[in-house]
Amino acid sequence: MARIKLAYLGGGSSRAAGTMASLIDHGEEFAGSEVVLVDQRPEELEIVRSLAQNMARAAGLDLTVTATTDRRAGFADVDAVLTSFRPGDFAMRVQDELIPMRHGVIGQETQGPGGFMMALRSVQVFQGLLADLDAVAPRARVFNYTNPVNVVSQAVLDHTDTEILSMCEGPMIFWPSILRTAGLDPERAHVVMAGVNHNCWSTTHLYDGEDVMPLLAEGLDRVRDDPSVPLWDRRMLHLAVAMQSIPADYFRYYYFGQEFFREAQSRRLTRAGVILENVDDYWQHYREQAASPTPVLDPARSRGGIHELELAIDVMSAYYNDAPTALPVNLLNTGGVLPGFDEDTVVEVWCTVDGRGATPLPQQPLPHAVRGITQQLAEYQRLAAVAAWDGDRADAVRALAAHPFVPTLPVAEELYDDLAHANREFLPERLLR
Repeated sequence: MARIKLAYLGGGSSRAAGTMASLIDHGEEFAGSEVVLVDQRPEELEIVRSLAQNMARAAGLDLTVTATTDRRAGFADVDAVLTSFRPGDFAMRVQDELIPMRHGVIGQETQGPGGFMMALRSVQVFQGLLADLDAVAPRARVFNYTNPVNVVSQAVLDHTDTEILSMCEGPMIFWPSILRTAGLDPERAHVVMAGVNHNCWSTTHLYDGEDVMPLLAEGLDRVRDDPSVPLWDRRMLHLAVAMQSIPADYFRYYYFGQEFFREAQSRRLTRAGVILENVDDYWQHYREQAASPTPVLDPARSRGGIHELELAIDVMSAYYNDAPTALPVNLLNTGGVLPGFDEDTVVEVWCTVDGRGATPLPQQPLPHAVRGITQQLAEYQRLAAVAAWDGDRADAVRALAAHPFVPTLPVAEELYDDLAHANREFLPERLLR
């Protein structure tokens, strides 16, 4: 089994307890390993460290968990770094969601102007992270979960030789709910999704070996006016049938944008506001369990549940144990494996992951009905990466203006200046000029 030294940047976040539970669930695959939790919050770090060490001990695992607020010290001689952090925490996510709404634009964590500001903040941290790795662990691999993972990956791969794989469970979890809405059993389906992160579509969609689309259309006819089925479930099934491809959940903001905007305006809290109302209880639960010799996490009181970042752990296990496994990964479109996208664009595709890294499986092209919007989002991704890495205000405005959410150049300019002012604590001077 793989015996590695892994640094987890974001190890004091509200998601870290669930992530460590996932890792311990796979503990035999990493027997003898050390996990160094790295974060800026010492109290939260100690809670997660105690919790994780007690869970490992109770499971009888040979796993050492340490913690530090000194990033460079925590990276010393590591084999791998797992990144999942949120610069500015939920307070800035609230601004990412609220400020665009003032300009008539959807505010969202990873999409549009809100996601763009998250990208600018994340890449700034990544540049320091990579400098630290170059100094103390230059051969370490990065397994990235920091959002927006596609823009972060694009920026890093455009400018460095860092070995980075970025992950998101989206291609594994977007489609089963749509099949269930249509009354179908996902266990009988074979669905392959591809595109760019959070913006992928099905390129293969079979049910008992046959095209699932006629069955989805029949399911839509049954539930179209059924108020017992949640409205957004019906809308996403409708979108799949209309475009003849199963969409990533995030396409709700593009194909039902006016509906989402109106409904968001009527709510008291944004999504980040809802999460913030639960954060104190997450930490209370973690404190209680950290004090127990046999901690057990309650999924209802754990941020994101208890299998957080499990895909990243699966990818690391497949790589370090040289155990070939098919998993979705964000990486360069080398060789044009996903038709219709440049070779130096980061795409999200299913790969075989083994001791050699991630090798994309042969891909079908996206259907023409959905290829255009996905290509536009890929071009935005590239422009956002340029602005985030070493660009200035003009680069940032250019990226925003290229995004489908932003209707005009004046909106892009005014919205960017508003967002940049709110984020001035986190951005370099070049992005404020």
